[in-house]
Amino acid sequence: MSGLRWLIQVIEVLVALLAAPLFAGWIAQCRAVLQNRTPPSIWLPYRNLRKLLTKEAVLAEHASPLFRIAPYIVFGTMICAAAIVPSLSTNLPFSNAADAIALVGLLATARVFMALAAMDVGTAFGTLGARREMMVGFLAEPALLIVIFVASLISQSTALPTIADRLATEAFALYPSLAFTAVAFALVLLAENARLPVDNPATHLELTMIHEALLLEYSARHLALMEWSAALKLFNYACIGMALFVPWGAATTEMPTAPALMLAIPILAFKLLVSGAVLAFAETAFAKLRVFRVPELLATAFLLAVLGLLVHLLLQG
Repeated sequence: MSGLRWLIQVIEVLVALLAAPLFAGWIAQCRAVLQNRTPPSIWLPYRNLRKLLTKEAVLAEHASPLFRIAPYIVFGTMICAAAIVPSLSTNLPFSNAADAIALVGLLATARVFMALAAMDVGTAFGTLGARREMMVGFLAEPALLIVIFVASLISQSTALPTIADRLATEAFALYPSLAFTAVAFALVLLAENARLPVDNPATHLELTMIHEALLLEYSARHLALMEWSAALKLFNYACIGMALFVPWGAATTEMPTAPALMLAIPILAFKLLVSGAVLAFAETAFAKLRVFRVPELLATAFLLAVLGLLVHLLLQG
């Protein structure tokens, strides 16, 4: 039985690695359709990764070893995060090794190394992007922690697989607190993944971009790892939202593991299709905010998360 659990763990990580670029391509297609543009191929992210991996890397003259190893560290942290997030099953070996707070720490580790690598070369736009990225993280992480804390109070655990397992297996109930935290989480997802209205992933306008400014000096395999990591981060955040708010469909500890896993894969695909379309609609409906308005958006997310926490405490009291 333990060997089967490890097999499920490996399958979940492989699904995340393969599905993350496809999820990004699906969102790009939906955005193009909603904007009356010709949609790009859904396989375009794979083609870009293959093209970058076959090119020769060009490094800045004064780049330190930190600049070279940062893409590998960021990519590794996103793989570790994918191993913790219960996208297909809640019966995971890594669920005992790390909880949701450690997951937030992994995401913060990736952000720190990206910011340090952007400042390492000493370019103006890299430093500007690093400062903006740290500002977004400083405001988004508390809201994300409060969202997870509300779910942990409901399920009496900080482990994300346990939270998803208990919410999926217990009797159906309406939690008003989760409604507030769901909106807060949606705002955090947009901000943390450099999506509109916080950032535009399709722009290269130096004065407004955040995520792209961190990657200006990277090329070839280093840029491929950074782009793959960004797709993995978006996939992980989507799966975190599913685990917290729509956990049904994943293989739980009460169900036969192998048949439930075979059923969980198409259910996950359906959830990703729906969430990608909703995310594309949100990006199309809202215009990009000025950089100085981003703290107001994330402060709103934090207040909604705190309001959800207060509602839960009042209803429990």
